[in-house]
Amino acid sequence: MAARGTDGVTGGRARLLPAGLVAATVLATVLGGWLGWKLAGQHAAEQRRQDILATARQSALNFTSLDYRHYDRDSRTVLQGATGDFRKQFAAQTAQLTKLVARNRSVSEGQVLEAGIVRSDARSARVLVVADSKVTNTAAPEGQARTYRLQLDLVRVAGRWLTSDVAFVG
Repeated sequence: MAARGTDGVTGGRARLLPAGLVAATVLATVLGGWLGWKLAGQHAAEQRRQDILATARQSALNFTSLDYRHYDRDSRTVLQGATGDFRKQFAAQTAQLTKLVARNRSVSEGQVLEAGIVRSDARSARVLVVADSKVTNTAAPEGQARTYRLQLDLVRVAGRWLTSDVAFVG
């Protein structure tokens, strides 16, 4: 009879072991999936952040780097990265600005010093940018250093970040 009792206990343990392994496997799979999902979300957020900063830096550089010798091309570059009211306003002023920069032989060589995101979500962002430029023209043939503090509003349109507003701040 003692042998039977031992067999019953051993048999019970033998059945619990696979059930425990199944439970542990399910738990590990769920935990791994959850951690993978969280990691993918963090990666997507970091990629969005990098895309926003890259767009803001390029937009500020385009906006502060203009040359009278190829102003048509430079202004088109600004417009390609623009949308909304900013695009409309810049486009409306392009003809007048083309004449002004040509008459003054203006050249502005921009350089972005710093950029930081104020706020962002999946569809919009606000970025502050500090940029320097060296501006030469007929009034300042040796050039003048200028520092710009810009607030850029960006929106996501058809998978691209575009500048919807530029404001000079501070």
